[in-house]
Amino acid sequence: MNEQEYRQFYDQVGAMNGWDFSRMKVVSEGIQWDLYQEVTGVCRKSDLLLDIGTGGGEALLAIADAVLLAIGIDCSSGMMKTAENNLRQAGKSNVRFHQMDAERLVFPDRLFNIVSCRHSEFHAQEVARVLADDGIFFTQQVSERDKWNLKQAFGRGQSWGISHGTLQRRYIQELRDAGLKNIQVYEYNATDYYKSVQDLLFLLKHTPIIPNFGQDETDYMLLYQFVEEHQCDRGIRTNSERFMIVAHK
Repeated sequence: MNEQEYRQFYDQVGAMNGWDFSRMKVVSEGIQWDLYQEVTGVCRKSDLLLDIGTGGGEALLAIADAVLLAIGIDCSSGMMKTAENNLRQAGKSNVRFHQMDAERLVFPDRLFNIVSCRHSEFHAQEVARVLADDGIFFTQQVSERDKWNLKQAFGRGQSWGISHGTLQRRYIQELRDAGLKNIQVYEYNATDYYKSVQDLLFLLKHTPIIPNFGQDETDYMLLYQFVEEHQCDRGIRTNSERFMIVAHK
């Protein structure tokens, strides 16, 4: 996928689903943290929180009570429609959503005590600019070897052909260059068991793990071959590989 194709895909998913994958039946072993639990662990009731790439706002709405004001931004109009609908249903008075590019944050300098970003691009200079003195930045990102056996089965995939650790090294350097300090890095590689092929199909149709999945008829043949090879008593086995960076202003 090129950038334009990814944005179109992201818009379509946002309007249909946001980032709500709760309907999938999957069990994971080896997850070592929950990003938004880490965020709330340092929140004070007087804090202002910015969530970059908030998607449908599901995670931000779940932790909004921990801060004075929570703002979620996303570049996708489809995601923002879903986020606004989720906000109406949640009835949270201290949450705002805005369509905005992460590279051009329309906020004053040093406004936010905490900035979070999960599985989305961010721009370190902008993060550093809007963070208050002593503010904290949290990001969780998808590693290149995520869903590795799936990508091998299809011979393509998100970050296919990119050396392992490339994104992590890039973000660490960008954060250092932006003047953030006390940069801590955490990693895990969890094993996932999807209960059925329908659960795996939902994942593939709502994420860019296998770009343009389903546009070629051979994708379904490859999927069922993958299921046969990786089915076990616990489900269809693959992996979730993540890294988290915590940096201070």
